[in-house]
Amino acid sequence: MEQRVSWKRVAELVLPVLSLCCCAAAVADIPKETYQALGVTKNDPPKKLFDALEKRYHDPAQGAGKGKYGHLWDPIPMSRYFDPHTFYEPPASVKEVAERKECVECHSDETPGWVRSWKKSAHANLDGIRKLPKGDPLYYRKEKLEQVENNLRSMGKLGETEQLAEVGCIDCHVDINTNKKADHTADLRLPDAAVCGTCHLEEFAERESERDTQIWPNDEWPRGRPSHALDYRANVETGIWAGMPQREIAEGCTGCHYNQNKCDGCHTRHEFSLVEARKPEACATCHRGIDHNNYENYMVSKHGAVYTSLGDTWNWQLPLKDAFTKGGQTAPTCASCHMEYKGKFSHNVVRKVRWANYPSVPGVAEGINGEWSKQRLEAWVETCTQCHSERLTRSYLELMDKATLAGLEKYKEAHEVVVKLYEDGLLPGQKTNRPAPPEPEKDAPVSFFQLFWTKGNNPTAIEFEAMEMGENDLVKLHVAAAHVNPGNWTYTEGWEPMNRAYAKIMQENTQIREMATVKQKLAQLDSSPVFGLIDGVQTDARQASLGGLGGVMLLAGSLGLLRSRRRRDSGRDAGDHR
Repeated sequence: MEQRVSWKRVAELVLPVLSLCCCAAAVADIPKETYQALGVTKNDPPKKLFDALEKRYHDPAQGAGKGKYGHLWDPIPMSRYFDPHTFYEPPASVKEVAERKECVECHSDETPGWVRSWKKSAHANLDGIRKLPKGDPLYYRKEKLEQVENNLRSMGKLGETEQLAEVGCIDCHVDINTNKKADHTADLRLPDAAVCGTCHLEEFAERESERDTQIWPNDEWPRGRPSHALDYRANVETGIWAGMPQREIAEGCTGCHYNQNKCDGCHTRHEFSLVEARKPEACATCHRGIDHNNYENYMVSKHGAVYTSLGDTWNWQLPLKDAFTKGGQTAPTCASCHMEYKGKFSHNVVRKVRWANYPSVPGVAEGINGEWSKQRLEAWVETCTQCHSERLTRSYLELMDKATLAGLEKYKEAHEVVVKLYEDGLLPGQKTNRPAPPEPEKDAPVSFFQLFWTKGNNPTAIEFEAMEMGENDLVKLHVAAAHVNPGNWTYTEGWEPMNRAYAKIMQENTQIREMATVKQKLAQLDSSPVFGLIDGVQTDARQASLGGLGGVMLLAGSLGLLRSRRRRDSGRDAGDHR
């Protein structure tokens, strides 16, 4: 049996986790980089931390709002729900003015699904949380409620000895702990992450800390990206998203890239269930599909098989830190891997990111063995050795890196072939039927905009093949390797489709260049005296030069006929002079 990690190693991994159980204050894992970036300290009152976070969060210069291409696109009605701080306005048609209890009474008839979900939530049952006894596994919720109330007292929203009675409709959609009546036409708001962060300050700060810890050593990605904290900025500042006229299609991207603006992408309203948010299905809405099929690969892996088979026996109510030791969990989930960092769990899910899902991003592969990436690799080793030996862990992480690099080399070779065709002006229709993409995009070969915009011969089929090879197939290879789904990276998706795309690209490159050579020779013949002898043949040949392979065959026959006639004519001339 393979030797496990040493007891010293076990202690180094377990003791930090156990220490989290001692007091509620230790649960929050707000990195020092965030305190430094905001100009606050751990000892400052909650209000000072929240004010600094909220100011940065709503600052357009820091990623809020329409982005640098905002002048190119107009919001559609659905946009108000993706970015409520920027676009939401109270409904003009709903005239009611209601107090706290009337909200529930009215919406029990109008939108019973909302009310049913809310009644099941912790928000509607604060008294039940307060009554939890000290030894109850869920006692941490009582400590969390006290922490929330301390946050609100610091912000002047709760009296010194006052307790929060409930979190109802008005608290989220008008103002926290207010007794005012809500005028639907003037007072209603759709909560953004800062509204949730007023109570859930530590979670808000942890999520926002992704901006401060996701700093690539050579600017391979913009500061703080990719992350949930800036996923909307990454969306609206993508040229083709801003420029394409089909706004309803573009907003399909926003349907996932709105986590920056709201919390209900993971914590579905109005129950905000921790159980739901901790299960892989909560991640599946966004982390699946052709260019980031994380969920599919996890579910088919042995980890996912254990979750599917035994997950209903695990206690999902416990904190993540207790999932393995007290909750019966026997395999990792998205949350237990990606929310963990050196024994602590938080809403910062990018502190171990090395490949960032897309291996073809320039500079990422080149730095995979650099010091920055190695430090993050060691954090992964700590995560995986909670269940596996260190030797197995390092062996597998090495396999993942080298498999990804092999796929990247295959893609690079094909990509360079297509780029060279563009540089040589040989792509089909490049000089006759290649419209420019919409602003702010600039035309270029094998470009991201070509997946979402087509016109004429932009892109060509060979470019689309190369774009899918790098944006989809290579990513599938990497993601399957990262999530331990062996058949997918080698055969079903990944390497085998990449080879198919490679073969198509190489074949088309050969055909295009052979045709270019034929056309070049035709042009030379076209200007020769021989071609000038027979106008009919010359005209046919010019037309044939535009007709692809059939034209070439017609031309070859015409040239053969022309040469045969010249030989016969030469023979007759010679006979006449005998």
